[in-house]
Amino acid sequence: MTVERYIRVLAGFFVILSLALGVEGSPIFFSKWALAFTAFVGLNLFQSGFTNFCLPGILLRKLGVPDNGPSCSR
Repeated sequence: MTVERYIRVLAGFFVILSLALGVEGSPIFFSKWALAFTAFVGLNLFQSGFTNFCLPGILLRKLGVPDNGPSCSR
């Protein structure tokens, strides 16, 4: 997997987790404030699209995850 795919997986996981923790009908409800993390992830994805700065991407590259390869094809 490439850096971009790891970031997509992490962002999707964090959004689903924060929704599960922040929606009252969820069996693992914690607090409505958990929804703020959903907004944080969305804002980071938004700014990354414009600035091309992504801290998880930098960390994954330092860990040796490959950066090349097509993103939407096999």
